[in-house]
Amino acid sequence: MKVKIISIPVRNQETALNFYTGKLGFVKKTDVPLGEDRWLTVVSKEEQDGPELLLEPAPNHFEPARVYQEALFNAGIPYTQFNVEDVQQEYERLLSLGVAFSIQPTEMGTVKIAIFDDTCGNHIQIVEMR
Repeated sequence: MKVKIISIPVRNQETALNFYTGKLGFVKKTDVPLGEDRWLTVVSKEEQDGPELLLEPAPNHFEPARVYQEALFNAGIPYTQFNVEDVQQEYERLLSLGVAFSIQPTEMGTVKIAIFDDTCGNHIQIVEMR
């Protein structure tokens, strides 16, 4: 068994695609129209055959998903995390692109983290494993 696709709820798929590719550096993998929505996935530029991140419009169509996403966001809890080689370097790169952080690079035991707003209704944590 292995992970192929992970979903992240987004309010607007086009906004999410622009943010995840233009700012975070992911690459669009799949884009299939499904009525007013799309089956839209992105992948890591460094691992294009690796797990796909589905930009899922669930909060627009399923009230419990919207409530859950809002509750996590309002509590400041990250929806998911992405590993990076150097949190400080990635933080500075994303800041220069206008990404808003709720938590600046912070040492936490054997990891260093930072948390940003993905502009799509989620806090995302970046983590540097040591």
